[in-house]
Amino acid sequence: MAPGSSQGLSRRAALRRCVIALEAAGFSGAAGEARFLLLGTLALETRDLLLAGETPLTPDEAASLDAALARRLSGEPVARILGAWEFWGLPIRLAPETLVPRPDTEILVEAALKAEPDRNAPLRCLDLGTGSGCILVALLSELPQAFGIGVDRSAGALATARHNLVANGFGARSAVVLSDWGDALRGEFDLIVSNPPYIVRDVIPTLARDVRIHDPVRALDGGIDGLDAYRRIFQGVRRQGLLAAGGTLALEIGYDQADAVKDLAEAAGFTDRGLTRDLAGHDRVLCFGLHNGHRDA
Repeated sequence: MAPGSSQGLSRRAALRRCVIALEAAGFSGAAGEARFLLLGTLALETRDLLLAGETPLTPDEAASLDAALARRLSGEPVARILGAWEFWGLPIRLAPETLVPRPDTEILVEAALKAEPDRNAPLRCLDLGTGSGCILVALLSELPQAFGIGVDRSAGALATARHNLVANGFGARSAVVLSDWGDALRGEFDLIVSNPPYIVRDVIPTLARDVRIHDPVRALDGGIDGLDAYRRIFQGVRRQGLLAAGGTLALEIGYDQADAVKDLAEAAGFTDRGLTRDLAGHDRVLCFGLHNGHRDA
């Protein structure tokens, strides 16, 4: 726990205290994390800090900030402490059953949108393993005539996804379904997306502490070879006839999984529509269609 207290400090002085405490504990990006903690915990905007930075914290505000700082110093991620994070510029509520949205996953949204030349078309979208719903929320924000369904096997995740869809104004253009991948679904979709679990099971204990302790294991564990979810997705989409002729299946992948996922896709009757890399140059997203644009090979 950080020494001292925020009691009696101004907003600006409390921010400095948080920065010093995080830096002393060896956290990289201490200034940014401290700002997120203070603004999020006290429900402030950046302008409140700029224009009224000398306003003293109330006793309740100081206690809340001190508690949040102690949690961060113990290793809990800022997003988990605040219970919300931003994705695609939109607010996303989190839950223990959901991953924290990561910037790399925005590449999946970009690739999916690139596959749809007419953003005003009345598209049907499907997000398999929707979690917080952040991907579906982002897509619906860019596709004003689209309807989207988020699927997850966790009821807690689905409740969170539904909240995020409604809170961002897309409640009337979306639904959530409790299902193990696409097993409970019928009908065709123009765009299917997924950021499935793809971490090799034996690698999970070696992940960063923020991830291995605070992220839900079910959303990380891709099985012995990291490919279990891709097998289920390809088989299920094909068996249920979920991808419309000419539609796109876009999947986030691990940096070293492109060839293996392509092989699984080809064996299931899908055709490769291209690889997208992230800003670090790592393989990040694969897009697929159906052979000859037909549902059945």
